Amino acid sequence: MPDRITNLIIAGLGGQGVLKASDILAEAAMRAGFDVKKSEVHGMSQRGGSVRSDVRFGDRVFSPIVPAGETDFLVIMAPDQAEPYRSCLAANGRIIGPEGLSLDELPNKKSLNIALLGRLSHYLAIPMEIWLAAIHAHLPGKLMVMNASVFQLGWSEQNASRL
Repeated sequence: MPDRITNLIIAGLGGQGVLKASDILAEAAMRAGFDVKKSEVHGMSQRGGSVRSDVRFGDRVFSPIVPAGETDFLVIMAPDQAEPYRSCLAANGRIIGPEGLSLDELPNKKSLNIALLGRLSHYLAIPMEIWLAAIHAHLPGKLMVMNASVFQLGWSEQNASRL
C-alpha cells in the first residue's frame, strides 16, 4: 500500500498571497518531518489573474503536481476561485475559503492568506508551534506578531464553526 500523501491546492488572484501561503505551508510540513513538494502556476498574476500553488506532503512524495481528482484541501483566497478548481477535489476533499471569516477583524486584508492557513491547520497533523515558526521564517519580524494573531484568528474562527 502506498504511503499517504496530503494534497493541497491554494488558489486565488495575484496579490492575495497565494505563493506566500504555499511557502509557509511547505515550510511547516517540512519542519514537521514530512517530505514536501511544491509547484506554482502564476498565469497573469501580476495583473490580478489566477494564481495556483500545489503542495504535497507525506512520507515520500515524488511529484509536486496534485493529480486530478486527488485534492484533499482546496484553499481559496477569493470565492470565485472555487468553481475553476472544484473538479480537482477528491471525493472527500474540503474547500477552505474566506466565507464566514470576520474580515473586518483582520489588521490588513493582505493577511487573509495567514488566516486561511489558521483554518487549514485544524485538519493537518502539524503542531501550532511549527506553524508559527514557519510564519516567522517567511515574514519580517515586524509582521510576526500581527500575523501570529491573524493565524490564531483563523484557527479560532474555524474552531468556533465546528461547535
